[in-house]
Amino acid sequence: MQKPEVCCMPTEEIENASLPVGWKSYRSPEGRKYYVNPSTKETTWERPSTSTTISKATGSHRHSVNGRQSLGASGHVPEHQDVSLRKTNISNQSPGSTSPARRQNKEEIKETKITINCVTFPVPMSTPEQQLLKPSEWSYCDYFWADKRDPQGATVPGFEVLLQKQLKGKQMQKEMAEFIRERIKIEEEYAKNLSKLSMFPMAAQEEGTLGEAWAQVKKSLADEAEVHLKFSSKLQSEVEKPFLTFRGDNFKKDMKKYDHHIADLRKQLVSRYAAVEKARKALADRQKDLEVKTQQLEIKLSNKTEEDIKKARRKSTQAGDDLMRCVDLYNQAQSKWFEEMVTTSLELERLEVERVEMIQQHLRQYTTLRHETDMFNQSTLEPVDQLLQSVDPAKDRELWVKEHKTGDLRPVDMDI
Repeated sequence: MQKPEVCCMPTEEIENASLPVGWKSYRSPEGRKYYVNPSTKETTWERPSTSTTISKATGSHRHSVNGRQSLGASGHVPEHQDVSLRKTNISNQSPGSTSPARRQNKEEIKETKITINCVTFPVPMSTPEQQLLKPSEWSYCDYFWADKRDPQGATVPGFEVLLQKQLKGKQMQKEMAEFIRERIKIEEEYAKNLSKLSMFPMAAQEEGTLGEAWAQVKKSLADEAEVHLKFSSKLQSEVEKPFLTFRGDNFKKDMKKYDHHIADLRKQLVSRYAAVEKARKALADRQKDLEVKTQQLEIKLSNKTEEDIKKARRKSTQAGDDLMRCVDLYNQAQSKWFEEMVTTSLELERLEVERVEMIQQHLRQYTTLRHETDMFNQSTLEPVDQLLQSVDPAKDRELWVKEHKTGDLRPVDMDI
């Protein structure tokens, strides 16, 4: 809260003598009289009385940011904008003119924000719980704002984790394609061996209905080989190729663009935060200088003139303005980074959904082809089953006898 500035020489000694012990009167830049107790750091517009001192002794504090009489230059309590950094609060009013009482009360304000790796977060349990951007969806845009440590102890930004997920997904997709390629090789080799086996002349001399069934068994191997060749061909065109061509060489380039874009915004945020810290230090130095000069003037330990005090106050106020400007630029940079993080993380989320659905679709196609292969293989066995059912040992014997008989006259007894 804005406190009256110590800008004028103390009032006459007679007036100070009539005040309670420890109190002194001053005039604000607007000429309004106010009262300060340097020992207790109290500041008030009302003329203190003995009862005030007694009240203070019994615990009725009159600090400028807590008491009913704590007013700004316009006679009312000024509103504040909370833009805390590194566990501090910055007022809408320039912090350059902070009085001792105001600094004391600033230290008593509960910290609600903390800056980690140049990003400002609310302190847990100090503010109402943030509403997720996409509740119940476990969205990327809600869970990757903080940095993490890798096994080597290096800092990894949350966005880098999302990028690594994308690159890992690309690698998994490539390995799936390699797996399908191995399956294709097996199918091709299997088909080749089946075809070769079907041409072996083994048991080619089998005759009759059994010979026909055996010949169909051998032919079914050739048919099955053809089925597996077609299966391997479809695996190559309908599963392996889509895995290989989905998001080609440009994908990694696109990921690098995202990475560089977010990294540049983060670097700008780091730079803005460094400027805030530099401005904060400069303000602290100016405030300390102003306080020392003011105290020296009050106890008459220095010949500094009122102009020296005003000059120190102007520098302090300017330092406060510089800090507020740096905080504003920091907040703008963080806001831009926030917006791009949300937009880009949602895009990466969309890309991941797209990748998973693509793989799901083509693995379903794989199972469909596999079922079709089983059906075609089954169809190659149907003629074998039919011929096996027709195998008739009696028929085979008849056919064989007719072809190979040597005579149907049986031997008889010899006559004497």
